[in-house]
Amino acid sequence: MATSLPEEARRAADVIRRADIVIGIPSYNNERTIGHVVRAAYAGLAKYFPQLTAVVVNSDGGSTDGTQEAVLSARVEANSLMLLSTPLLAAHRLTFPYHGVPGKGSAFRLVFQMAEQLDAKVCAVVDSDLRSITPEWIDLLIRPVLFAGFDFVAPYYQRHKYDGTITNSIVYPLTRMLYGVSVRQPIGGEFGVSARLVKRYLERQDWETDVARFGIDIWMTTLALAEGYRVCQSFLGAKLHDAKDPGSDLSAMLQQVVGSVFNLMEEYSPVWQKGSGSTPAELFGFRFDVGLDPIHVNVHRMEDAFRRGCEELGEVWETVLEKKTLSAVRALAAGLGKNGNGLHLSDELWAEVVLEFACAYRRRSLARGMILRSLTPLYLARVASFVRDTENLVASQVEDKIEQLCLTFETFKPGLIARWNGNSGQSEASPVELGAVVSATNESKIGGEK
Repeated sequence: MATSLPEEARRAADVIRRADIVIGIPSYNNERTIGHVVRAAYAGLAKYFPQLTAVVVNSDGGSTDGTQEAVLSARVEANSLMLLSTPLLAAHRLTFPYHGVPGKGSAFRLVFQMAEQLDAKVCAVVDSDLRSITPEWIDLLIRPVLFAGFDFVAPYYQRHKYDGTITNSIVYPLTRMLYGVSVRQPIGGEFGVSARLVKRYLERQDWETDVARFGIDIWMTTLALAEGYRVCQSFLGAKLHDAKDPGSDLSAMLQQVVGSVFNLMEEYSPVWQKGSGSTPAELFGFRFDVGLDPIHVNVHRMEDAFRRGCEELGEVWETVLEKKTLSAVRALAAGLGKNGNGLHLSDELWAEVVLEFACAYRRRSLARGMILRSLTPLYLARVASFVRDTENLVASQVEDKIEQLCLTFETFKPGLIARWNGNSGQSEASPVELGAVVSATNESKIGGEK
């Protein structure tokens, strides 16, 4: 892998030679927040791993706002940390532009390559827009790998009930149903990874796909689960970052993340078809309640996008969804706004929608990009329904509702397996004929989440 490193990174690795720990921070125009993230990483290494050598690698996507300068200038006063022992060596700090497809996954690839080149025992990655990261996060992401034999440490956060809607509505319940392990934040953004799992990631040939973009987090989690690596979670407290209204421009992330989930479903279908139910991944760290930033959600905009989707995507959905499911979706749209009614998209109907989209994606009943794009208005309908249903609920009650959604997905698994291995009987339509219909709803954008 050394030959794949950019020249500047390779020269730095040759000078450093080896390190026990590599911390990766991907970035793109994060000057405002990345200095805090670097300082937290340094403080965590100094406080919890003073006897180990470490490198902090900023893998940058071509920032123009001073992000790399902020990395190099970040300072931590050692005397403010109240260290019990003095670090043997200060952690190295490096910042490089990554090469390849623009996106978070390509940034991670450079970090993993550096970890392998330096023969690191463990690699951790953290987002560059975090405002709530503390030195303890570094300990909680690294210690389970170094001292408890785990290969993959996923984060477990307290998040606002409307932060992480792609996770809560699709990725968490679907991943839990498929692979039988409850990993609460499978696309959380912060992970700890063992040397042997880093090696496995780098062996893969799909770094030029959506894995190089927003698909990287679920790709990492799924490989660890499906291939039998030891997986755990660490409680990190609050995740405060640059969150977005789930009804705003998140469409690219939704398509890349869900597309990655569906692709991995195909690859690992012999694995996930064997089991049923789920068990929680082991959880490290001390759980506590935290305060969270409010998130404004524009429910009416999401409902309007759903209504337009029903008007403009009918032919596409006829190909993707079964008749009973499509009839229920259209009934929701028809009743929207009558007598002041808002959306209520039930757990059962939503599970059917997601699983039927997965099967349509597998059988390529339409162009795959078209299938993914046409999911957007339905996802917005589910989020709008969730917001209305949980408006007056506290965090623990909202978590109970998400748990119920996961259990609903799990009850639908036998039906998914039967549909996956059989013929749905759905008619097929030409992607050329339906292309204009899908593109007409492209302006009803949503976004992804972190």
